[in-house]
Parts: sequence; structure tokens; C-alpha cells
Amino acid sequence: MNIYRKYFKKYRVMFLTAVSCVFFEAICDLLQPAIMSRIIDNGIKNSRVDSVLKLGLLMLIITLCGAGFAATRNILASKVSQRFGADLRYDVFSKIMKFSEESVDKIESGSLITRMTNDTSQIMQFVNGMMRIFFKAPLTCMGSIILAVILSPFMSIVLFCAIAIIAILIVISMKMSYSRFAKVQTAIDRLNTTVQEYLLGIRLVKAFGRFSDEEEKFSAVNTDLFQKSVSSQLVVSYFSPLMSLTISTGIALIIYLGSILFGKGYIEVGKVAAFINYMMQILTSLIMITNIFNTFIRTKASTQRVVEVLESQEDFSGFDNEEVISESSLEFKNVTFAYPDGSGLPALKNLSFRVNEGETLAIIGPTGSGKSTVAWLCLRFYDVPEGSIYINDKDIRELATNYIRNNIALAPQKSMLFTGTVFDNIVWGMQEENSEKMLNAAKQAQADEFVQKMSNGYDSLLGQNGVNLSGGQKQRLSIARALAKDSPIMILDDCTSALDAVTEAKVRRALRDTEAKKTIIMITQRIGTAMTADKILVMDNGINAGFGSHKELLSTCKTYREIYDSQIGGDL
Repeated sequence: MNIYRKYFKKYRVMFLTAVSCVFFEAICDLLQPAIMSRIIDNGIKNSRVDSVLKLGLLMLIITLCGAGFAATRNILASKVSQRFGADLRYDVFSKIMKFSEESVDKIESGSLITRMTNDTSQIMQFVNGMMRIFFKAPLTCMGSIILAVILSPFMSIVLFCAIAIIAILIVISMKMSYSRFAKVQTAIDRLNTTVQEYLLGIRLVKAFGRFSDEEEKFSAVNTDLFQKSVSSQLVVSYFSPLMSLTISTGIALIIYLGSILFGKGYIEVGKVAAFINYMMQILTSLIMITNIFNTFIRTKASTQRVVEVLESQEDFSGFDNEEVISESSLEFKNVTFAYPDGSGLPALKNLSFRVNEGETLAIIGPTGSGKSTVAWLCLRFYDVPEGSIYINDKDIRELATNYIRNNIALAPQKSMLFTGTVFDNIVWGMQEENSEKMLNAAKQAQADEFVQKMSNGYDSLLGQNGVNLSGGQKQRLSIARALAKDSPIMILDDCTSALDAVTEAKVRRALRDTEAKKTIIMITQRIGTAMTADKILVMDNGINAGFGSHKELLSTCKTYREIYDSQIGGDL
């Protein structure tokens, strides 16, 4: 439980103060039955009003002190637990931001959301309860047992029998609960993932009229969560009445034995009353302890899930070199790569190519040939087990990821825009916001024209992922964002698929005419786009099927000629 030690050390003073308040509150609660016993035996029995008033006033003062301690520990518990939760959520989010691609692939986004919300809330409630009742219940229980034994060792036999039975019930309850609560959290993951998938694909669902299928899918995971939640709660439902029955039976036996002992003059009425009060305090404490164990079991499952995130593999690190270089070359040398936890088949096989500073390289090939994998490896989302990748003749494994990614701008295959203004989305990747650079990038990406027609121009608000834009508009803003970053290497991963041929040609021409000569990698399916590049890499099933100019490949590469014939056709 390192995460608990870490945060408790941070709030050590408030935590210890709250625990001290719990200790003194428990003492106040334990003193009251003893004082009541003296009121009955010394005051009421002997008709001494002064003794009753004196002891009654003492009991009232102790009660007020206990209330003060309770209020203080409640305030401190709320402050500490809320800060604990806020810090934990921040640390989890910070960790997710540093996730390696393997960690991203391992834990689904729906599960990450559950861990950041449901699981952290469960941990926060546990911390709050620990400072409020988790310490008080054992203290009150142990204190009541000790004082009850002092009052009557004989009647304590019944007490110990009841406690033994309850201890057995608690152990059985814990063993039955843990696996059930862990399954509940997994079911919540599946529910969140299902809802998230529907929301992301809502337009596709509407287009294909698959509402009934989505409803059935949600109904299945919702029913599964319902059944697992009921199963986990049934354990509590079965065992809580058994514990109450055990304690109530014990109290009935205490009253019976007390009446016999009182009749024989072995015990006074006040002590019997005090013993019953201690028995009730033990009952309350044991019920609390049972709830504590149930909460602990559920929190243990949540803690393990959060710890799994915090201990996940982070992105690669290296030397602290974050500067942007003025020129760049890119080279793959004998690179073989298969995705971790994937099919095991290599996505790239012994791939080699080089693009020099200022050159444009087009990568073309059939679907699934490994084109996008090249982009992910350039950005060092994964490390290659075989071969090497060089930026400016430096092995990227010797470079910090900040350095690599500051020198590469990416316009991805799937345009991703964020909630905010058009301006915010274009300058999102810039080190420092620059309105002139932003406007120039928008013009180069052919986005300025439609943005100016929007209600508030560059201050117009975009919905989540740009839902109020067309596919082509989103792609142009994505390209503008990559251009605004002004990195020496630029990767366009099939990001012009929604653009018409004229607009795409304008974008390519604008890229060629930029003052700073960039090294550009265009991943494309269009032969017309590839033809304009200085070099073309033809990929087929992860291998280099051809590398050269358009004319060279037409005569030397069968795969390239097939692509050319299928899209343009004709004999040369």
C-alpha cells in the first residue's frame, strides 16, 4: 500500500490529529456506561439526589467533549480524504499522460475512466472512513470487552462466545466478498467501454440503423453488472443479520444471567445495565468492523487497479535534449518490428530506406502493408527489437522522446480535434502561440477560407472531436496544426483522404513553397499524391518492395505498377 504511505506522509499532521480525536472520543464513549452504573448503584439505589446530579453533570460534560472530538475528526477526515482523492486522480492522470503505447494497448480507455473516477472515489471513501470510524470501532470494541470483563468475568463467557462466532462469520464473509467485488469493478469497465464505443460511433450506428444491436449489447453488460452487484451485496445481506442475531442472543443471555446473579446478590443492577450497554457498544462496533472489512475488500480491488495504472510502463526517456534542430534526415536500417501482445507476425520486415533533409518521401502500398507503423516508430511510440532508426544520423534510442517529438509534426490518418476554438486547435502543438504563424499555417492547409466563413472565425467553438465540421474541414485543420508546429520533419499519414484532388494539390504546393525546407513523409493510398514526391517507398506486407522515383518504380516495381494501373491505368 505504498500509495497510502505516500499521501499520509503528506498529510501526517492532520491525520494524526484526527486519529487522536478518535482515541479521545472512544474513551468518552467508554466512560459513559461506567458513570451510569455509579448513578444507578450509588445515587438512585440510595436515593442520593446530589450524587445523581453530580455524576449526571460529569456524564454530560464527557458527552459534550466526545461530540467536540467527533466534529473535529469529521472535519479533518473530510479535508484529508478530499485532498487525497484530488492528488491521486492527478497522479493517475499524469501517469496516463506518460503511458507507453504498450500500456495504452493493455488497459482500455473505458477501464482507465473507471479507475480515475469510480476506483479513486472508493479509495477516497475508504480514507475518510478510516479516519472517522475505522479506528474508533476496534478501540471501542476492545475497550468495551475489557471493561465488561472487569464488571463481571462470569458473564463475559457469553460475550467471548458471541465474539468468536462473529469472528468466524467475518472471515467467511471476507473470503466470499473479495472475488465478487473485483468482478463488479470489471463489469463497470465493460459498461463504460460499451457506452464509450457507442458515443464515438453514434453516427455510424444511425447510418446503419443498428440501434437494437447496441441496445442488446448495453443490456447484456448492464445485466451483468446488475447480477454481479447483487451477488456482492448478498454476502453482506446474509451475514449482517446473522451477526445481529448472535449479539442479540448474547444480550438476552446476559439479561437472564444478570437476573440470576442479582437475585443471589452477586452483582448490582447498575453493573448489569452497564454490562448490557457495553454489549450494545460491542454490537455496534462489530457491525462497523464488518462494514470496514467489506469496504476494505472493495477498496483492495480498487487499489490494485489504480496501482496497476501507476506501475504501468512509461514512455521512453533519454537525455534531456528538447531543442528543435534546423535540419533533419530520417533513416530506417534493417528494421523488423511486431506489435507487443499482437498476432506475433511482424508488421515490418528488415525495412531500410533513407530520406535526406528537405526531401519529400511518399510511402504507398496495399492496406495492412505497415505504412502507419513507420509513422509510429518514427515518433518512438515503440522501440524496435531489430535494426535501428536514425534522425539526423542519431539513433533515436539515444534521444529523449521530447527531442524526437519536438522535431516531428504529425497529421494523423484519423483527424483528432479538441473541444475549444479553431485558434486553440491550430496552435495546440506550438511551443509558443503565434497568431501570424497560425494564420499562415491555416492558409497553407487551405483552411482559412472556410474558417473565415464561420460565425466567429478563428474564435468559433468546435464540439468534441470537431463534430460540427465535415471530414475534409477536420483534415485541413489537422494539417494546419502540424504546419503551425513548424518542425523540420513532417509526417502526413494519409491525412488528405477526404480532400478533393484540387485542394490536395494546393496543400502539396503550399508545402513545397514554404520558406523553411522540411523533410516530409507522405503516407498515402493515392498514386497521384505519391508521384509528386522526390522519392517513393513501396511497401508490401511489411517489406520494402521498391524505392526510387516514379519513373524508376514503374519499370522496376511490380507492386507499384499494379497500384498505378488500378488507379490511373493506360500503357506507357
